[in-house]
Amino acid sequence: MTIYIDPPIWPAHGTVFSHVISDSSLEELHRFAEGCGVSDRAFDRDHYDVPAHRYDALVARGAVPVSGRDLARILSGCGLRVRGIERTERVRRNLRRAWGRLMPQAPGLGDQLLQRWSAPHRSYHSPTHLAAVLRTVGVLERAGELPTELRRRTLLAAWYHDAVYDGVAGEDEEASAELAEEQLDGLVTDAEVAEVGRLVRLTATHTPEDSDVGGAVLTDADLEVLGRDETGYLRYTEQVRHDYAHVPDDAFAAGRAEVLRGLLEHPPLYRTVTGRRLWEAQARANLEAEVRRLTGG
Repeated sequence: MTIYIDPPIWPAHGTVFSHVISDSSLEELHRFAEGCGVSDRAFDRDHYDVPAHRYDALVARGAVPVSGRDLARILSGCGLRVRGIERTERVRRNLRRAWGRLMPQAPGLGDQLLQRWSAPHRSYHSPTHLAAVLRTVGVLERAGELPTELRRRTLLAAWYHDAVYDGVAGEDEEASAELAEEQLDGLVTDAEVAEVGRLVRLTATHTPEDSDVGGAVLTDADLEVLGRDETGYLRYTEQVRHDYAHVPDDAFAAGRAEVLRGLLEHPPLYRTVTGRRLWEAQARANLEAEVRRLTGG
């Protein structure tokens, strides 16, 4: 595992910046940055931006100097590179447009929610995750899993499902549901307000009833990340660990393994036919491999 840094040639904020990356692990990259006193705010999905005056000190701490071209090649080659479409500002623009189509009568509310999703302490539970969930709801809808009359309430639940995120399982989902019920009151029907709250609460357990079409689509969309390829899943696990950086390693490993075992005990992880076809096998392989890593067995 190696940390790399390119020359400080990227202009911003009246100075120039370098990029700092790891060739194998975001967790390693975060540890290096923390040890060097680099702020969390400097992290941008797959690298840290550091000003020119920090360059020599970071090299002295072990960062290997490479050209900008070589740094990009290393980042792509190790599978940690985040594509441009996933970058925060582009994602935020796309999300604003999506909110405008969904709730044109309340543009300010969409901006408030994006501020929540963009809080600096979030790594995985960020606008990128929100965009992925909304995109996956669309995939399932086009596959015939979501009737048109359930679309708005399911998408609203996706917007609110991690609107409150303090890293406290169960409490975050309840607080997010209460926020949805408070903010949507008067904007949509009472029935939709109640249904959005119910759907958000479901994301604490991901166990909808067999007849719960909206619940199946939302929870499958939330868990889609589990069925990504090995590189995508590894990026997800490292981002989750960063979100729970306040939890000691041993406690995190034990708690995380318990959560994963609970998921593996679900008869199917995914409740829609499309979700099972697209993600079930890969997700189970990913979860089982992570449990082995966490437990040493």
